[in-house]
Amino acid sequence: MNEFLEFFSFADANVRFVTIGSILLASSSAVVGCFSLLRKRALVGDAVAHAVLPGVCLAFILSGTKNPFILLLGAFITGWFSLVVIDFITARTRIKEDTAIGLVLSVFFGIGILLLTSIQHSGNAAQSGLDKFLFGKAASLVGEDLIVFSVVAVLLLVATIVFYKELMLLCFDQAYARTIGFPVRALELLLTTLTVFAVVVGIQAVGVVLMAAMLITPAAAARFWTEKLPVMLLIAAVMGAFSGLAGAFVSYTAPSMPTGPWIVLIISLIAILSFAFAPGRGWVSRIIRQRRNRSRILDENILKLLYQVGELKENFTDAQSITELMQRRHLPQNSILKGLKKLQCEGFVSKQQNGWLLTEEGRIRGRRVVRLHRLWELYLTQYLELPSDHVHEDAETIEHIITPELEEKLMEELNYPALDPHQSKIPL
Repeated sequence: MNEFLEFFSFADANVRFVTIGSILLASSSAVVGCFSLLRKRALVGDAVAHAVLPGVCLAFILSGTKNPFILLLGAFITGWFSLVVIDFITARTRIKEDTAIGLVLSVFFGIGILLLTSIQHSGNAAQSGLDKFLFGKAASLVGEDLIVFSVVAVLLLVATIVFYKELMLLCFDQAYARTIGFPVRALELLLTTLTVFAVVVGIQAVGVVLMAAMLITPAAAARFWTEKLPVMLLIAAVMGAFSGLAGAFVSYTAPSMPTGPWIVLIISLIAILSFAFAPGRGWVSRIIRQRRNRSRILDENILKLLYQVGELKENFTDAQSITELMQRRHLPQNSILKGLKKLQCEGFVSKQQNGWLLTEEGRIRGRRVVRLHRLWELYLTQYLELPSDHVHEDAETIEHIITPELEEKLMEELNYPALDPHQSKIPL
């Protein structure tokens, strides 16, 4: 508890630098990463992250100092150049973008490792700590780094706000953007530059190896929670900021734990939870939805079956046994019994001594399913000219997903028909 209070009091200057720097890095990177994700260029961030290492090494070799501005300038140049090379390879050769990214990533990173090894064996005392760009060291952030982080974060956010409409159109419909006169190539270069800025600044905290996760993981997690781009950007930024704060806190409470990897682990955990539990898109919600759909389809099939039996006998007051239902439709007995009990609880069927009987509500619902089935069969035979003996299976599926609006449209399109292709009456 004392450590918690000490950390969030921000009395220690180093805690302030590390925490604020991590939050700025993670949130701004997440915003830029959303556009890369939506453009299906998620691996570009990984390529840039690995491509900045030779720039850092060359800047150190040429300057002989570890001036942060010079090192970041070198990183920016090689990072930006790597994207130019990727675009050139993709445009001028038959090599696809993912292959070009793999080539550039491995070549640039290999050159960076060679240069870094050469520097470490050069005997230059100033090279100490240069390897932090490889694995990151957020705990070593100082006031000057925080100023750089703040400037870049503001730059990224302002550019996103100012060019939001253009970047959104670039992500979702590049051809239309070009048609209405947007400078697509300039926008691509802008997004490229923003990505490089985010990577160049972030490598100080998490290193070239983990920087791609800071770009893409919050964006991927946020994508599971919304369909709207502004909300996605906000959620990604909040997730990134939280992971930065939590990573700094873990590193503070356990000094032997590095901040950068913990930031990545926390945002990865958030992403896993999002993949699993996000409403609508998450694995769990998808499984629940699938089970509900299967249950609803079984219910409707049973109601339809009971209605068809009553229709065939021209008598809806006679109860039907499970054995008779199984003879008319091949369904497992346990499934039918389970479905009937559920429908009984919902008031759609009633249990009689000699079987099961539709209630008034059940008859209405069963009649609608039969109507939808026969309407769709008629539609397929009239408009797609399919043989009447080829439409039953398709109608068995579609009948469960036709909305009331589509039902009304079908009725109008078919001129409120009385009979289906098999000359069975379409109930109204």
